[in-house]
Order: sequence, then structure tokens, then C-alpha cells
Amino acid sequence: MIAEVTEGNFEQEVIKSPLPVVLDFWAPWCKPCQMIAPLTEKLAEDFKGRVKFCKLNVDENPKLASKYGVMSIPLLLFFRKGQPVDQVVGAVTESKLKPKVQELI
Repeated sequence: MIAEVTEGNFEQEVIKSPLPVVLDFWAPWCKPCQMIAPLTEKLAEDFKGRVKFCKLNVDENPKLASKYGVMSIPLLLFFRKGQPVDQVVGAVTESKLKPKVQELI
């Protein structure tokens, strides 16, 4: 399951998460975002209990998008202990994304 993150619950869901977090900055109109959605859902199942997957709509949460310097979407930001440690920009393949998620653990 992928949690929906907003400016209201960001700190609780991402910063204070006991698990590493993959945060997907996306928008409903973004075609590449729609292309990677099935992949992030699959990886959320594969890493259930080890890595938390979240989505943040950049149109509805512009302050967070600005805070993290989001210039293009999809942007997957990897958090460990509340700090961003890595990122992936664009619609990538499972072979590129899965090793990055494994590095978080």
C-alpha cells in the first residue's frame, strides 16, 4: 500500500517514519508519473514492512515540492531517518529502481 502524503501529515508519515521512505512526487496530469505508478505499487508490496512508499501530489502540496527542489516529476526521493539520501528523476525501469530501494534497507 502506498500512503498519500500532504503538507499536513508529511512529518508524521515521512520524517518520523521508523522505516526508510520512498516518496514519489507526482501529479495526475503527468504521463511518466502514471507510467511508474504500477512499478512503485509492485515495489511497495515487495518491500512491505522494510520500506515505506508514499506519494505526494505536487499540485496540492507546492510548499513541500519547493522545499525539496522538485524541478521535474516524477521524482522519487529516498529518506532514511527523516533525511533525504538519494533520488531518482523520471520514469525508470524496475532494474534501475529496485537496487536503489534495496540500498535504503
